[in-house]
Amino acid sequence: MPPRFFIDQPLQAGEQLSLPAGAARHVQVLRLQPGASITLFNGDGAEWLASVTQMGRSDVSVQLGARTEVDRELALSITLALGMPANERMDGLIEKATELGVARVQPLMCERSVLRLSGERAQKKRAHWQGVASAACEQSGRTRVPQIGPVLSLPEWLASLVAAADGARWVLSLRDAQPLQTLAVPASLICLSGPEGGLTEAEENAASEAGFKAVSLGSRVLRADTAPLALLSHLALSAPENR
Repeated sequence: MPPRFFIDQPLQAGEQLSLPAGAARHVQVLRLQPGASITLFNGDGAEWLASVTQMGRSDVSVQLGARTEVDRELALSITLALGMPANERMDGLIEKATELGVARVQPLMCERSVLRLSGERAQKKRAHWQGVASAACEQSGRTRVPQIGPVLSLPEWLASLVAAADGARWVLSLRDAQPLQTLAVPASLICLSGPEGGLTEAEENAASEAGFKAVSLGSRVLRADTAPLALLSHLALSAPENR
């Protein structure tokens, strides 16, 4: 398979273009030569096979071939609302969630969150995480890039939700929760998962008031960056096209 690169701009069959700096640098690292094939996508669900036409010291030109529609998405749309784990675990969580098919990630600050972000720092982190998702799409073959939402507090996010207009709502919980394996796979889902230490009782109650059903992944206590991936893995394998 030719190397894949995400290009955040409109693409049209037959056009010649200069690759953005990041993609051009990767082409040069791979030591590709004029005539080499690469695959480009811009997140709209299609791919373009392209041919390298010119290699400069810092720029790479390519000729685009035909547009090909590609569908490698899950049959269900999943939004993960995450109490952000600390350190670099959020990077790995977004990377793996993208590989598993998540449609959107909503970073949250909860009462027990260690990672606190606001202002320019929050914007930079969001842009970084969007880049992590794009790179994971390049690797995994996806042609639609998950959207990373702005960093919000849990109350802000719950208040922003439209009542009962966006499919099932689950909150991963260890108390009075329904086992995941007893639930049917929904057509669309918003899943809330807490940070290190989990959600507080007050936060779980607020989620319940917003229509979230408590769901259990089993008797073991999973890390904040493990639990959402366990849920995604189960749903990905249970989705209609994988049965």
